[in-house]
Amino acid sequence: MPLMPGVHLDGMVAKIYKQIRELLSRTSPQKEAWRTVKLARHPKRPQTLDYIEKLFPRFNELKGDRRYGEDPAIVGGFAEFEHRTIMAIGHQKGKDTKDKIFRNFGMPNPEGYRKAVRLMRVAERYGLPIVTFIDTPGAYPGLEAEERGQGEAIAHCLKTMASLNVPTVAVLIGEGGSGGALALGLADRVLMLRNAFYSVISPEGCAAILWKDAKQATLAAEALKLTSEDLFRFRVIDEIIKEPRGGAHKHLDQVVRNLSGALSRHLQELEVLSAAELKKQRFAKYENMGREYINGLEES
Repeated sequence: MPLMPGVHLDGMVAKIYKQIRELLSRTSPQKEAWRTVKLARHPKRPQTLDYIEKLFPRFNELKGDRRYGEDPAIVGGFAEFEHRTIMAIGHQKGKDTKDKIFRNFGMPNPEGYRKAVRLMRVAERYGLPIVTFIDTPGAYPGLEAEERGQGEAIAHCLKTMASLNVPTVAVLIGEGGSGGALALGLADRVLMLRNAFYSVISPEGCAAILWKDAKQATLAAEALKLTSEDLFRFRVIDEIIKEPRGGAHKHLDQVVRNLSGALSRHLQELEVLSAAELKKQRFAKYENMGREYINGLEES
């Protein structure tokens, strides 16, 4: 019943919604890309352990790389998902100041990637699917990390994921920075939250190199084509997971429902494949990445 008899607001509401859609469509690509970067870095944005808690009724964390030590910037362990056991692995940035320092702001050292490799091999030994959560500014660039073999550890992670005999699904939940993110991203299926980003370099780093001015990060963000829409168009990712307006932190349960459905669907599709079929499709996926888009540009 109308709030005021004889007064009908349906037409006015529809007109306002139309105006909002038109205004949103006028948002420049630069501002939209930078908006995505800011949302991906939002201090309240859910992290790996938030998704693990919501998605998996049981989670048993495993620690250490059995070579040097434990790296809290990467967490992982056995998890239960829809009455099956999986291996969950992901970056963890930390919440408050103390936790962020403890987690090194989500920037793993070599032992973090070696721990990830160890857990992947454990999963393979028991025939368990692997789900990774990506959310890092990048691998830690410190001197100690380089001395302990940061580049080799990331390369080993990539080689391991390429050769696994079990299904793998990667989920970009926040920042996807450079090789530090890619190390957990060479999966059979790559999903991405709408307001996450994935890039070879940070917008600030790109701007500092190209324009000698980090303040040009907004322009760099658009040029890098780092949004979920860009990457889906290039076939770098396989599916975009919807988020509420304003970001995943606005309604985590809704995002978890969307992600849970997508994970369930992709795991079911992958689990029926043999190890040989998995690797064949995996190799073809990465060999052909971007080719369809480039061919389309050439034809046009």
